[in-house]
Amino acid sequence: MQVRPIDIAGAALLETERRGDARGSFARWFCDRELGKVLAGSAIHQINHSFSARAGTVRGLHFQQAPHAEKKIVRCLAGKVYDVLLDLRQGSPTFLQWRGVELSAENDLALLIPEGCAHGFQTLSDDVELLYLHTAHYTPQAEAGVAHDDPRILLAWPLAVTEVSERDRSHPRLADDFAGITL
Repeated sequence: MQVRPIDIAGAALLETERRGDARGSFARWFCDRELGKVLAGSAIHQINHSFSARAGTVRGLHFQQAPHAEKKIVRCLAGKVYDVLLDLRQGSPTFLQWRGVELSAENDLALLIPEGCAHGFQTLSDDVELLYLHTAHYTPQAEAGVAHDDPRILLAWPLAVTEVSERDRSHPRLADDFAGITL
């Protein structure tokens, strides 16, 4: 496994080395020794799975507020997504910058999302499955989000948005005076 930092502070792409033969293939998706530096002492406490039926579906942008902030590792198990993180951290050198990467069952990439960054994705195919590893337990009172179509962010989804949950539609836009979240 290779950890390749991307241009959002603390975020990284995790490149998996798949080994195959006539039987099929094998890949290591998680190793605390290899990921120790980017996890910075955090442990994985929860693993979640999502399924989205239709291309164009948007989920997010989600995050948990301190003291329940979490790092996430997101991997696509089936289909293809445009996975996005948005830096909301007060004082971060990449504050309010976002990055999107394509994750698919074929490219063997995972995205490490630091604490204080919102996460969302758009499905680029039908029948998409994602696996999420979290460094904090889900805490409903810490749940927060940002509107997926906030004009302050100018997030460019690759497809027309076809599905968004009512919960995600209700996420607020960032206030003009938004100075970031503290961890």
